[in-house]
Amino acid sequence: MTQNLVTKPFMEVLSGNRQASPPMWMMRQAGRYLPEYRATRAQAGSFLDLCFNAELAAEVTLQPIRRFGFDAAIIFSDILVVPYALGRSVRFEVGEGPRLDPLNSPDLVGTLNNAIDLSKLEPVFEALRIVRRELKPETTLIGFCGSPFTVATYMVAGQGTSDQHPARLMAYQHPGAFAKIIDVLVESSIQYLLKQLDAGADVLQIFDTWAGILPPREFEKWCIEPTRRIVEGIRKVKPGTKIIGFPRGAGALLPAFVERTGVDAVSIDWTAEPAFVREKVQTKVAVQGNLDPLLLIAGGSALDEAVDDVLKNFASGRHIFNLGHGITPDASIAHVEQMIKRVRDYKAA
Repeated sequence: MTQNLVTKPFMEVLSGNRQASPPMWMMRQAGRYLPEYRATRAQAGSFLDLCFNAELAAEVTLQPIRRFGFDAAIIFSDILVVPYALGRSVRFEVGEGPRLDPLNSPDLVGTLNNAIDLSKLEPVFEALRIVRRELKPETTLIGFCGSPFTVATYMVAGQGTSDQHPARLMAYQHPGAFAKIIDVLVESSIQYLLKQLDAGADVLQIFDTWAGILPPREFEKWCIEPTRRIVEGIRKVKPGTKIIGFPRGAGALLPAFVERTGVDAVSIDWTAEPAFVREKVQTKVAVQGNLDPLLLIAGGSALDEAVDDVLKNFASGRHIFNLGHGITPDASIAHVEQMIKRVRDYKAA
């Protein structure tokens, strides 16, 4: 009898089944390095207009899949849509990044809504439904959110800073107020991610871009524990949900993150020490990463050698090939194609 089951290589890795050629995608794979993205962005207007136009957000989500045939699509959105749905003012200034009304004192934290308005995020859910219909069955669809700590860093400062010290300072000086922000973001993230699963996401990723600025005690309190609560909250409603964590810059704290959060995979940046990750992390969960995005500008033999290094280091175990962070706007499409071919041609022993 013929079976019509379609295998998703990406999901196979997360389920414990190593693939001979690792599945691959790129963080920020829908982005300004693609001319088709730039055209759609111009059609949408502002960045947030693009995020909240379901048809156009779905279109840019699908563009890198059509062009490169990646094994996973990640829905086009932004981590700061959660503060927006909590009633905060969120805007993106050209050339300057996000701007929010800062929550930089306990009194201001008291103005934060306790409950997320998921109706404001309906365009994200509709974009997921559109993409799910358009994707081939073997292609995984990723939903995501920012971690509570990383989102809180922007909410406290009202913008990005070089080291996000306003949030760290508030956590030291006013831990109760900072904990309230984190608590609201934990519950809001659980609800947001559950709705993404309902709309068609196969797997979830939690981006903690600023985790690496925290010392160990604070890392446990503001990175590990909130992530653990989100993972637990999601699986309480939807058992077996596959979740990827990305505590960028965690370094030696990666094993503790993996052990205590319950994630199925961890994304690592390009500074991670390979032997340490193989021995202390990849023996427990799948590893995603970790090519330096600058190599997609450099190209040539440097790119080939670095791709080979990533594969040599991790492809003998459960591995999803990715970058160590998002692709940059000045990356070369030809270099992306060069990287893809080298990964696709690789077959682990």
